[in-house]
Amino acid sequence: MTLITAPGGRIDEKLTKTPVRIAVLTVSDTRDEESDTSGHLLAERVKAAGHVLAAKTLVPDEVTSIRKVVEAWVGSGEVDVVITTGGTGITGRDVTPEAMRPLFDKEIDGFSVVFHMVSYQSVGLSTLQSRAVAGIIKGVFVFCLPGSNGAVKDGWDKVIAAQLDSRHMPCNMVELMPRLLET
Repeated sequence: MTLITAPGGRIDEKLTKTPVRIAVLTVSDTRDEESDTSGHLLAERVKAAGHVLAAKTLVPDEVTSIRKVVEAWVGSGEVDVVITTGGTGITGRDVTPEAMRPLFDKEIDGFSVVFHMVSYQSVGLSTLQSRAVAGIIKGVFVFCLPGSNGAVKDGWDKVIAAQLDSRHMPCNMVELMPRLLET
């Protein structure tokens, strides 16, 4: 996996990388542990980037099921970041944004914008069918990606990975983690 940095971004190889504890949640009515290719792909990329895979599970496209898992992870003190895959589309069963937005203390509006810019390069106007979102819940970053393998690759490789690399300059989200609960 090659880490792609945006124009103006760079990895300072002189700095030590800080591993982040990341939980992966697949949201799907049609996949099981064996057929969850996007969840497995994301988990492998998390580990390959030197982070800790703190947890991984799969839930159906149901608001209460999604919230139950994410709230448990956020409240555990064992997770710095949650990344979901699936449930961000525009069909009736796609409810990940509806499950997450009410829990966000702050929404990271720029994530959706940048994800769509990257996604447009891969799938063109089909990116309009995604409602990828991100936010912060009680000091934990939450990124909600579409469920396709391509969307996971684009979201992780071209957006999230760089911001979760403590060596990414001029700034990154890891350096903000200790300050997320400031008042």
